[in-house]
Amino acid sequence: MHFIVILLLVIALLFGPQWWAQYTFRRYAKPLDRLQGTGGELARHLLDRFEMPHVKVEKTDPDSDHYDPNDLAVRLSPTNFDNKSLTAIAVAAHEVGHAIQHHRKESLLAWRSRLAIFAGAVQKFGVAAMMIMPVVTAVTRVPALGGFLFLVGIGSMFMATLVHLITLPVETDASFNKALPILEAGYVEAEDIPKVRRILRAAALTYLAGSMASLLNLWRWIAILKR
Repeated sequence: MHFIVILLLVIALLFGPQWWAQYTFRRYAKPLDRLQGTGGELARHLLDRFEMPHVKVEKTDPDSDHYDPNDLAVRLSPTNFDNKSLTAIAVAAHEVGHAIQHHRKESLLAWRSRLAIFAGAVQKFGVAAMMIMPVVTAVTRVPALGGFLFLVGIGSMFMATLVHLITLPVETDASFNKALPILEAGYVEAEDIPKVRRILRAAALTYLAGSMASLLNLWRWIAILKR
């Protein structure tokens, strides 16, 4: 009984944020004629309004909405780019919020970007360490060396999780200090503000979902190595 409870808690921890975020996005994805434009049109309008005409608005893969500070592009999934829904405009405003952070050279976003690059490199090194660990252990016959490589791999994957967790302040700022005040200033009706808040909260928590997914990848590696 205790094992089942623990298992359910683990499943909720790993998949709960992602399920809730996707449910929220789908719930408010219905096109509404009362909205002034699509997510793509709103993103373009806001970028011009905040004096960022050099930032592009592009269509990207489904469920891949993001702001790319290197290419200076707000990228929206087809649904959010083309649709006039609360989800589309809220997600568009959230990603423009990141563009505003970048445009204003806010230190938190710059710090996250540098840390993400470092974590990506460390994670690649860790994956390589996990892959060569069995070979190194078999060739050298030194279990301690294999154990060291295993710890390196585990540490690198925890680093990816840490990066996702510390990005939460960046995400909440984009949602509630940038996007929400913009949308409240006449872009959505008063009755829609509570719904927009839920969508923006889900947008901010997508990085928490990514953090949990990275932990799941860690468990998968451990399961593979136990075989």
